[in-house]
Amino acid sequence: MNENEMDQRPMTFEDFRNGTKHKFDDISSELYREYVFPDMTIKIQNPIALNVSYSSGGHRVWDAAGVSHYVPGGWKEIKWEVKHDMPHFVK
Repeated sequence: MNENEMDQRPMTFEDFRNGTKHKFDDISSELYREYVFPDMTIKIQNPIALNVSYSSGGHRVWDAAGVSHYVPGGWKEIKWEVKHDMPHFVK
């Protein structure tokens, strides 16, 4: 597989490289994850890894496109849909 083919395939939890002390959980069973704030919604497609900061309420999410997201605490709701036959709750 050449480098361009690797860049085009969806990332998996096995591809995730964590250079921090934060613990990340595999949430790749989710199709998407939405954070609903009073004035906006943040939707992350194909989330793969999740770290929850219990001190700030923030979430670090890494997705299948290789994009890292930080979502600050303060949302009113978090919602997600899981892939077919996957567990509805993993964390």
